[in-house]
Amino acid sequence: MLYSMTGYGRSEQTIGDKTFLVEVRSLNGKQFDLRMQLPALLKPFEFEIRSILNEGLERGSVECFINIKQNGAAKPVSINTDLLKAYYTSVTQIATELQADTQQLLSAILRLPEVVINSTEVLNDDDWKAFQKILKDAIEDLNLHRLDEGKSLEADLLLRVANIEVQSAAIVVLEPNRRQKTRDNLVKLLEDKVGKENYDANRLEQELIYYIEKIDISEEQVRLKNHIAYFKTILADKEKSKGKKLSFILQEFGREINTTGSKAYDAEIQKCVVLMKDEMEKAKEQVLNVL
Repeated sequence: MLYSMTGYGRSEQTIGDKTFLVEVRSLNGKQFDLRMQLPALLKPFEFEIRSILNEGLERGSVECFINIKQNGAAKPVSINTDLLKAYYTSVTQIATELQADTQQLLSAILRLPEVVINSTEVLNDDDWKAFQKILKDAIEDLNLHRLDEGKSLEADLLLRVANIEVQSAAIVVLEPNRRQKTRDNLVKLLEDKVGKENYDANRLEQELIYYIEKIDISEEQVRLKNHIAYFKTILADKEKSKGKKLSFILQEFGREINTTGSKAYDAEIQKCVVLMKDEMEKAKEQVLNVL
C-alpha cells in the first residue's frame, strides 16, 4: 500500500448561520510545508488547524484554503459616530471652500477606514468542534486521492525493480564466461609478451586466482538481490509514510550496481549495468512523489 504526496481534498458543511468550505491541495516535498489562508473568525485557532493538518498529511507541500459564507442576515456592524462627525465637519468645510458638490459626501465618509466597524465575533466551542470534523473530512478526501495515485506509483516501481532483476539475472548467466574470458586474455597477453616457456605456470595460476577473486561480482549481486527483496517488503507494508525508506534503499541499489560496473571489465555486463542504472533513476524520480 503506497500513498502519493499529490492530492486534493474538499469538504463543505453548514454550521448554524455559516457555511464552511475547506480545500486542501498537496504536492511532493521533503518535509511538511504549509501555506494556509484563514478567515478572521478562525485566526484564534490557527495553531490547532496547523497541527491537525500536519498530523493528517505528514509530508508534502500543502495549501489549505478555508472560506466562510454568512447565511441569512448580514453580519452586524457598528458605526464610530464620533469619527464620522469629525470627518464630516472637516470635509464639509473644505468642500464649501472649494465650492464642491456635497451630495455624496456622507456615503464617501462611510467608506473611510474605521468609520464602519464589524462586530467582533468568536467561534464557540460547539462550532469549533463541528469545524474540526469538516477539516478532517477534507484531509480524508485528500488521502483517498493520495492512495489512488499511490497505486499507480507502486505499479511503476514494481516494474522498475522487475526490470533490474531481469538484468541482474542476465549478469549471473554472463559471469562464468567473463571469468574464463579474463583468464584466457591474461594468459594470451603473457605468452605474447614473454613467451610460453618463460613463465612459471603454477605461479601464474595463483596470480590468476587472486586477480579473478578481486574482480568477482557475486557478492554485489547477492546484496542487490537482498535490497530488492527489502524494497518489495517496504512497498507491501501497511505503514503510511515510507518514501524516505524507499529512497535510502535505492541508494543501496546504486552502490551495488556501480560496483558491479567498475569490476565487470566485460562489454555485455556493462550493457546490463547501464540498463539497471536507467531503471534505478526512473525509480528514484517516482519515489520523490511517495509519502
